[in-house]
Amino acid sequence: MRAHEAGALHGDIGSRGPAWLRTPADVNALVPQLWPRNVARGADGALTVAGLAVRDLAAEFGTPAYVLDEDDLRSRCRDFRAAFPDVDVYYAGKAFLCRAVVRMIDEEGLHLDVCSGGELATALAAGMPPERIGFHGNNKSVAELTRAVDAGVGRIIVDSFTEIDRLSALARERGVRPKVLIRVTVGVEAHTHEFIATAHEDQKFGFSLAGGAAAAAAFKILDEDVLELRGLHSHIGSQIFDASGFEVSARRVLALQAQIRDARGVELPELDLGGGFGIAYTTQDDPAAPHDLAKRLRKIVDGECAAERLAVPRLSIEPGRAIVGPAVFTLYEVGTVKDVDGIRTYVSVDGGMSDNIRTALYDASYSATLASRASAAEPMLARVVGKHCESGDIVVKDEFLPADVQPGDLVAVPGTGAYCRSMASNYNHVPRPPVVAVRGGQARVIVRRETEEDLLALDVG
Repeated sequence: MRAHEAGALHGDIGSRGPAWLRTPADVNALVPQLWPRNVARGADGALTVAGLAVRDLAAEFGTPAYVLDEDDLRSRCRDFRAAFPDVDVYYAGKAFLCRAVVRMIDEEGLHLDVCSGGELATALAAGMPPERIGFHGNNKSVAELTRAVDAGVGRIIVDSFTEIDRLSALARERGVRPKVLIRVTVGVEAHTHEFIATAHEDQKFGFSLAGGAAAAAAFKILDEDVLELRGLHSHIGSQIFDASGFEVSARRVLALQAQIRDARGVELPELDLGGGFGIAYTTQDDPAAPHDLAKRLRKIVDGECAAERLAVPRLSIEPGRAIVGPAVFTLYEVGTVKDVDGIRTYVSVDGGMSDNIRTALYDASYSATLASRASAAEPMLARVVGKHCESGDIVVKDEFLPADVQPGDLVAVPGTGAYCRSMASNYNHVPRPPVVAVRGGQARVIVRRETEEDLLALDVG
């Protein structure tokens, strides 16, 4: 691969795509694990979701648009609840949050994890019971902590000694005893992209286990006796398929639990193993089902507790991507198709890095399909790109689309429920797309499309 001035995503000129990508026998076929459960091809070859044709959705709501299969999201909530019946399942709101989704996960019996004042405000505005909210963040402000304490948030995951002092001062001032967990960095580097591997020592989150900060934080909280220390928290990364990282993490954090017991005579009643469970973005991904995850995690914790002679604590987990990621696809309209000297065919759509930054930011891989019709044309290796003034504005690096794809066609990209709308921007002053929820043959907007008037309303100069 030769270097390219526009970056690594352009460095594979002349290649025929990644080794795992195979020419499909049927370019119209949908790979089930990539799509929401209620997506299919209709009799006319166009995609449908929960009985509605994507052509009709595009006509009514415009493109680009995030399309949420509500029953799919709800069924994934139920899958986790059924697989982890004695575990507190916290939906990680950073994946995607709006008031409608808060209500969905509340109705399905899940807890909610938030990591900013804005996410907390959304949760409370939607009516989420505060005692079922957990509050994360490595730099919570005094104002954010005050709001969490006054709202009665069920637990706050403390991330620094400064935060312990801030929260303790608030607790004394208000005469309350907030429940807290300590976020521990356990030195496990998940097999994932460097920027989303969060548990190795050289990063901003949590208290170091190896350096002794995690134990010192626990002793400080117990000795000061202002906050109620409920347990320890560990999160080793994102898009994880290998349970071995959880095994090492659980062993280390439970060893700390035993150290706390031996030093202070206290067995902490809770343990949060975090989230990061992977999903299928392409055919190379093979995520575990929730019941398999539950079986493996329970075996790990039971074994380590027995080894440390600890009572098994109340467990909690934090799936976000695994619930909302597969439940959403993004619907685009093709604007241009450009063959560049036989090197590559670029299919340009009416969105791009403003609605999905992950390809540029993480070198993430996605899939795509022609959504508005079926095609009898041969498969063509293409790159789906956006409309932004940026060479790295790539949505799908490599995908086989029909050779007759043309302007006006609709293209759908699955697996965009997590972190796409959450990380969306107004780059090039492009308004962000709507989120359209579909259920039982009915569609409704749960986050409306931004307008140019919205953009100008913030421009007070």
